[in-house]
Order: sequence, then structure tokens, then C-alpha cells
Amino acid sequence: MELFVPGRICLFGEHSDWAAGHRRQNSALEKGRAIITGTNQGLYARVAPDARELVLRSVLPDGTERTWRADMRPEALLAEAQAGGFFSYAAGVAYQVRTNWQVGGLSIDNHRTDLPIRKGLSSSAAVCVLVARAFNRIYDLHLTVRGEMDLAYRGEVTTPSRCGRMDQGCAFGRRPLLMTFDQDMVAVHELSAGGRFHFLIVDLKGAKDTIRILSDLNRSYPFARTPRDEEVQEYLGPINRRIVGAAAAAIEAGDAPELGRLMREAQELFDARLGPSSPEELAAPRLHALLAHAPLRELVLGGKGVGSQGDGAAQLLCRGPEERDRAAELIRDALGMDSVPLDIQPAQTVTRAVIPAAGFGVELFPASKVVQKELFPIVDRHGVAKPVLLCNLEEADACGLEDVTVVVRPEDRPQLESFFQAHVAPEQAHRLGPRQKPYEQRVLALGRSVHLVPQERPQGLGHAVYCARERVGGHPFVLFLGDYVYRSLEDRSCVEQLLDVYARAQRSVIGVKVVPEKALATSGIVAGAWIEEGRLLEITDVAEKPSAREAGERLRMPGMPDGSYLGIFGLYVLGREIFPHLETIVTQGLDNAGQFELTAALDLMRGREGCLGFVVNGESYDVGLPDSYLAALKAFRGPGARRDRRGHA
Repeated sequence: MELFVPGRICLFGEHSDWAAGHRRQNSALEKGRAIITGTNQGLYARVAPDARELVLRSVLPDGTERTWRADMRPEALLAEAQAGGFFSYAAGVAYQVRTNWQVGGLSIDNHRTDLPIRKGLSSSAAVCVLVARAFNRIYDLHLTVRGEMDLAYRGEVTTPSRCGRMDQGCAFGRRPLLMTFDQDMVAVHELSAGGRFHFLIVDLKGAKDTIRILSDLNRSYPFARTPRDEEVQEYLGPINRRIVGAAAAAIEAGDAPELGRLMREAQELFDARLGPSSPEELAAPRLHALLAHAPLRELVLGGKGVGSQGDGAAQLLCRGPEERDRAAELIRDALGMDSVPLDIQPAQTVTRAVIPAAGFGVELFPASKVVQKELFPIVDRHGVAKPVLLCNLEEADACGLEDVTVVVRPEDRPQLESFFQAHVAPEQAHRLGPRQKPYEQRVLALGRSVHLVPQERPQGLGHAVYCARERVGGHPFVLFLGDYVYRSLEDRSCVEQLLDVYARAQRSVIGVKVVPEKALATSGIVAGAWIEEGRLLEITDVAEKPSAREAGERLRMPGMPDGSYLGIFGLYVLGREIFPHLETIVTQGLDNAGQFELTAALDLMRGREGCLGFVVNGESYDVGLPDSYLAALKAFRGPGARRDRRGHA
């Protein structure tokens, strides 16, 4: 298994995490707030189970190779962790794992590292997250990304390291995060960048003593005794709250000039309020020489120190990619400093959809012998009879999904091509009523966004989605189920609700709904940890049609009534990472009675990349089941149905 863990850089809010820890003694202190993001650089590793040992081979940025082995007995791991040194971080995490789970060992081949070490980029935290993630993925510990972050933190504080709570935020990857700290608690909010930001992380080629900086600043806590203490607490409290809040807004608005201005302001206030408390370390002559270097002004929007500050590293926000290249060259030639790029990318927009429509419709036989179930009619509140497929295409179109792949049986292709491309005969067209007439052209217009892809043999939903892989390419997509219709209970459609979550998190999202125990026999069920109580969760378990006993043991969700579970809604927003997992189950023959289930691929994705579940405020109807189809007809026609031109309902 291949893993990548980036480093972590604190863009704003340095020192506010440990400062908020003093709220245990002084509740009048502000909560800490910081914005972090993952770096372009990080740790690359191949991981595999080992029977008895934890083996870590690591190749450092300078090419140095080191290998370390440890017995998996908890007491041996604890001794290694407490001894300190490069490998203590791996031992600390392994110790935490062994005290909570019965697992074997691991072999971790960290074959490439391009993350600068000891430059404020949380290289030690990246090691801890790598080890936590490796145990989670290899032994399927059902940890969320947040769970991996917390495990990595517990592992690092088992060592002599005194890391802050923000460091292991690199577990969330390269996404920008707004973190809020209160004593030992941390809340994580993922920011959705409104534009592209081009940073340059500069190695100042200097030295700093982080322990000395922390010791000096900690003298101002938990209670201020001098005016200098008050200045430190004011900067790490209300000033930091204001700047971090404005910076988060600038990132989500894509406002690079404003973000650069805030970086300059934050550094000026840091120097004025915190600098005098640790003058030997925070005077940082190399940092300030860089920030004051006149030739950089036309290339850079703003800059500030990194991590605990001092002369370790600096971050510069450049005006664009070309300006960043010129700045890197200038810094190297004029100041003798190396640098690496860092990008914050805008949220990826979803413009594609996949609709499998290749089922036979056994429950609807014999009607499904002449009309495929995806073309069964749904009568809307205006009295227009639309095929199920058309209902979903209209919803896709309303959400800006411009490229729709419909997976079909080869024998159904001519009928669908005719539906989307053929004009209504003139002798029939003139008979259409005022509510039906617009659909003469609307069907043709929607058909222009549709691409038909064959599924040669009926091999299950997972295989049908796999058939769309070449059309979808490397893009995220909405997955509709072709024999489902969806009805929202709020102003946003069901698809829009999921797209909003994806835009925020940039992660695959599975729509879910609350179902009773009697639905277990016909439903896929998920479980996990709530991110937003009752609405959004990190999925840690997926099961297809579990027994009542299995569901009761594995799939209960806190806060939900007994006998209630989270069933799959039938609507998804999936990233491109789903296709390698579908390929695994198809090429390795991991079928269930000849059917390749989508649920199996979702569970693989859950274990590797992670995914979210969102409780959709709406209803989904499986029209392939007669009673559900009847319920859909009643729901969509509604009590306020209009009458046709003949006066009939």
C-alpha cells in the first residue's frame, strides 16, 4: 500500500494552540485560532503488515538512509518513545496503537522524503500521522481522519517532544483548515479556497531555539502580571481572533491581495507584541532581512515567519506562479536561501454525472419486458409524465452538471438514442398540450449532454459505474442511481445538498438517510463519527444488507434511537479515487454471485482515502420496487397537483 503524508505549515495563528491550553487555569483567556494547510512536499511510503516488529526504513531529503526496528511489545515501544530521537515518534504512535488494539507489526518503507526537516513544517508530526495512518489502513482500525490526527498527537506527546495541537493537522492533507483550540480540545473546519494562492516557503539558513521561544512566551501565562504579559495575551487572543477570521474569509473569497496584507499586519503586530518577550530568538535578523528585501516587493503580496517564528523559515505570498519563480531565483542568488513552492488550490467544481441505467427490473416484470425501469413514468405536480431518467437529467442540469454518462444495456441503446435525438412526428407534435409542448425541445437539449456507454453483461452496480471510467476520466462526479428518483424537503435539491458538502470538504460524499431495522435486508448501511451532529459524519464502516445482529454490534450511531440506522440514500458525489477500487474488485473477481457491488468499492475507499456521509434532507424512491414506485408517484404528483386542459387531475 502506498501512502503520502504532507508537512504542515501554519499560515496564521502560531502559538495560539498552546496559549489556549492555559484556559484550564484562566477561562478569561481567548480560545486559540489558527489557519494551517498541508505542504506540497511530504513523506512517501510503502507499508505492509509484519508479524512481530515495527520496521521503519527512511530516506531523508539529503539521501541519508536509516533503518530502525522495534519489538511490538508495549513496554519496549514505550521505552523507545521516551528515549527520544528520530525514531521515537514512530515508537510513540505504535505504543498508543498497541495499548488500544490487538494488532501485529508494520513494515514502513519511507522511500522518499522531500519535506524540509526542522523548518517549522511539522516533519515529526508527518511521521506520526504516517505511522497512525499505516496502522489504520493495514489493520482497518475504523479511524476517521480526525481519529488518525488524534492518535498521531497522542503518539508524539509520548515522546520528549512538546508539540502543539495544530501540528498533526497534516492528516487532513493539503486542504486549508481553520482550527480552534480550547484547553485540550480542538475543532477543525475545512476551508474552501475561492481562488489559487501561490506561496514560497523559504529556508532562512539560520537557527532558532523553539524550546526557548516557548519558555519565554509561557511566562506571560496563565495570568498577566506585567504590561508585557498583557501585550502577549492580547496578540494571541483578540488580535489573533480578528486576523485569523479575516484571513479565513480572504481564503474563501480567493482574495490574495487581502491575504497578503493580513500577513504583513500579523508580522508587524507579532514583532511589536511578542518580540520583546524573547528578544534573542524573535529578533530574527535573517527573517526581517528577507521581508525587507526591496527587489521582492513587485513579486510578493506579503510575508511572515513560519512556526514558532525566529530564523527557521519564512512564507511569502507571491502575485502569481511566474512571480514566484522569479522570487525563488532572486532569493537564492541575492540572499543564499533555498525555497520550495506551496499551493492552495481552489475548490474543484463538479460538472459530471454518471447514471447507471442497465438493470432489468425483476420486481417490475412483466412490465419491465417492454419498458426498462429507468423509463417508467413519474407524473409531476404540473401533470407532466416524465421518465425516471429524465427526472434525474433535469436535476443534473439544474445543478450545472454538463456531462452525463448513462450506462445502458446494448439492446436498450437504440431506444435511448431515439428518445434523446429524434424529433416528435409533426402529426403528434401539434397535439401536445401547453405543459407538454416545451419538452419537445427540452428532451433534445438535455440529450446533447448525454453520452451512452454500454455494459455488455449485467454484472452489478459497481461494474456499471466502472464502465464509465474512461468517460469520466480524472474528474469528480455525481452518481445517480438510474432507477431512483429524489425529492428534496428544502429549497436546495438533494444533489445540491451533497455538492455543497463536496465543495466545502473536497472529499467523496455518500448521501444517507435514517432507516428502520426492517430496512437492513434491502439497504447498504454506514456508520462513523459525527462531524456535525445528526447531519455530517466521517464514515468508518460500510456494510451491504447486514443482519440485525451485525448492525447492532457495528453500525449503531450515537444519538440515534434504538433500531435506527443510516442507510445509503442512493446519491453520491465521488472523487476519481473510486475507480482504482472498482478496478480492484472487478479485476480480482471480488464479486457476490456474479455481481460486483459498489458498496465493496466504497468500503475500500473508506479505508484508504476516507469519505463523508451526509444525511440528506429529502426522500429517495427506488422505482424498481412496486410499492416504492407507487409511493414516488403519490409524492411527486402531490396534493396541489394541477389539472390538465380536459379538467382531469
